[in-house]
Amino acid sequence: MVMTDKAGPPETGDVASGARTGRNGFPIRARIIAVAVATAVLATVAVVYTVTAARRADSADAPSAFGLERGQLYFRSVRDGDGAGRVARLSAPAGASGASGTTGASGVSRASGVAAMPTEAAPAPDHRTTGGPACERFYAAGGTALCLQRRSGIPPASYAVVLDGKLREKRRIALTGIPNRARVSASGRMLSWTMFATGDSYATTSFSTRTSILDTRTGYLIKNMEDIPLTLDGRRYHSPDVNYWGVTFARDDNRFYATVSTKGRTYLVEGDMRRWTARTLRENLECPSLSPDNTRLAFKKRVREGARDPWQLYVLDLRTMREHPLAERRSVDDQAAWLDDHTLGYALPGSGGKGSGGKSSDIWTVPADGTGAPTLRVAGASSPALVR
Repeated sequence: MVMTDKAGPPETGDVASGARTGRNGFPIRARIIAVAVATAVLATVAVVYTVTAARRADSADAPSAFGLERGQLYFRSVRDGDGAGRVARLSAPAGASGASGTTGASGVSRASGVAAMPTEAAPAPDHRTTGGPACERFYAAGGTALCLQRRSGIPPASYAVVLDGKLREKRRIALTGIPNRARVSASGRMLSWTMFATGDSYATTSFSTRTSILDTRTGYLIKNMEDIPLTLDGRRYHSPDVNYWGVTFARDDNRFYATVSTKGRTYLVEGDMRRWTARTLRENLECPSLSPDNTRLAFKKRVREGARDPWQLYVLDLRTMREHPLAERRSVDDQAAWLDDHTLGYALPGSGGKGSGGKSSDIWTVPADGTGAPTLRVAGASSPALVR
């Protein structure tokens, strides 16, 4: 007597293929593959949903009402409970440089011989408008904004986010490292950013940077400018330890300036985008920032060795190649921003820390001609950019 399975026919072998079939007549191998594919599809859907949700949560898009407006000072707010980590703005009053020209180029009062001291007596009213995108570094010009983001995780993720005049996301580029410097040319066409690949301070030699340049008109991206042909002291130069950072663009969107370091020394370089070449102009010059009239460079100069308060702000006249110190005597580790042809803005550590990575910082201003005194402009802020 033959016993049968009431639930269905017994499994049988396929004489031609040797494959075993299940109760529904399909080969068991095919069923396994189908289950595996379905599982993979579901997993992919879950990952895509999770990533999309995360990107939506960290999107650089801001409400359309919070766009780029002329005459507004934009910055990254670090004030607790007031949109910390997001871009905010203030109206830029006339005379933002603070104190009038009562001191000479050395920062010493002509009347008393006493060094000019920072003043916090009467900073401009802080009626900041919040609600901008979340950024670690920010800069804007010519109807374009650049927002460098960093999201925690394993591994942490960083992005360069290009925004339009309404601060809506146009392009997002995945990056490696810690956001450090961001610049946009006056026309809004050329963008550059610097990431710390290793280390997190320029005060020591144990760091490595990666600097990128993006042409928003053509979409062409230079991921790392280290391969640019470099001429140092009149000779073609090659070295594996070359690092670039702190790019600033001229009005023609072709000429640019940047810092290059090699063999423990730093140099100002002048670059040409069309020819894709760079040449050194001067030693001991970091984080250059070109004035709106394109005649001067603000920069930080190493005035003492070691990692404790090594820098001071200077301005270099490109026509005469003469430099002078500014009235700010504290060590500024920032790429100063020109708020107009006469005023520089920059970040200094606030009462809560050192200005980045969630720590406190304040924006100060100082006259570019070396006169006056530093003035507190915005408390609890960094990454100043005045939209013209």
